[in-house]
Amino acid sequence: MEKIKILLDCDPGHDDAIAILLAGLNEKIDLLGISAVSGNQTLDKTARNAYNVSRYLNINVPISLGADRPLKRERLNCGEIHGESGLDGFSFPKYTYDYDKRRAPEFIKDMLLANNDVIMVTTGPMTNLAIALSKYPEIKRHIKKIILMGGSIGEGNISPYAEFNILADAEAADICFRSGLPIRMIGLDVTRKVLVLEKIVKNMGLLHTKSSEMFVALMKFFNKTQKEVFGLEGGPLHDPVTIVSLIDDRVLTYEKMDVTINICNTERYGETICVPNTNSNIEVATKIDVNLYWEVIKAGLNKY
Repeated sequence: MEKIKILLDCDPGHDDAIAILLAGLNEKIDLLGISAVSGNQTLDKTARNAYNVSRYLNINVPISLGADRPLKRERLNCGEIHGESGLDGFSFPKYTYDYDKRRAPEFIKDMLLANNDVIMVTTGPMTNLAIALSKYPEIKRHIKKIILMGGSIGEGNISPYAEFNILADAEAADICFRSGLPIRMIGLDVTRKVLVLEKIVKNMGLLHTKSSEMFVALMKFFNKTQKEVFGLEGGPLHDPVTIVSLIDDRVLTYEKMDVTINICNTERYGETICVPNTNSNIEVATKIDVNLYWEVIKAGLNKY
């Protein structure tokens, strides 16, 4: 079976860390590289977290530094959920950080032009990909599709209307959604259903693998802040849904919709306006098999 080639653009972040873990050693996925963006924490921290997770799990792919702020607006970070480091709860070894010398847009361009049928997976603000598409339009023919964690058909999680990744840089999301490329939007409508409840954490801890130990430590902190900020008994593990959907295509159900990013209305800035259209190039996730999702996560934790 030919592997699925992906580039992962992320802002780790506890849920991004698990997305990296799943993509790194899965036999179905060829992870070409990782680019970091400011989002859950500032760029220096998200890049360090991507490096820490990758090296700790022996995922030897190039890691590139990307945008440290949105295209037009003030930077938005989420330290109240992810902590001072952006990945509080687990102590990684001390590494010498050896990032790729190319900034993310050039890195993305080079990796795409060297490959065909690459899936761009974004689990943070879409700034890096938007810049790459704007500067290097020739890369579009090398992208099979964009899969993003972001948006919502219904309510947001940062405002009543907007989800964090889109709100953090709606102008960037707008560029990507208007690119004409095939897109799969995996939003809060499904990711809010995969809660890391205490029984899930305990179950994964029974694996006693290197990765499960990391998972348990990170999720305990993640759940603590989710309880403090949102009153949730388990944090929604948003970002790994993108990778799980590639590993097992039965996990999600999609509907074709036109999606417009609100970049004009101040109150509703970052809203993803979704209108059913069977001819659209955009598929929006509407249902998730929660039990199958956790089965795929568990299998991933067993690989390290």
